[in-house]
Amino acid sequence: VQLQASGGGLVQAGGSLRLSCVASGRTFSRYTMGWFRQAPGKEREFVAAINRSGYRMEYADSVKGRFTISRDNAKNTVYLQMNSLKLEDTAVYYCAGDSAIAVITAGYDYWGLGTLVTVSS
Repeated sequence: VQLQASGGGLVQAGGSLRLSCVASGRTFSRYTMGWFRQAPGKEREFVAAINRSGYRMEYADSVKGRFTISRDNAKNTVYLQMNSLKLEDTAVYYCAGDSAIAVITAGYDYWGLGTLVTVSS
């Protein structure tokens, strides 16, 4: 599966952004999807994940209550709604997919190119 993320940009602290990731192919509903991010000088880290049906989600502690992951299998798209953005949310955000049945926070097989989110003060 090929993944294409979009929606990044420059936003002030406290603001919101919604990232989208469109997957190619007709088997999107068979993939657990996740979002990861990599800040300058830091390792890539898990942000959020959602299972195939969209009924189970996992979040990193740092984004719980502020970020929401969702998916629309009819549109082959996974979203990341980011609210109350903080300076430390600045990073390149990547979407990822895996054929795992359960929600997973690592070990994804498929990765898209990232989209840059910059949070300013």
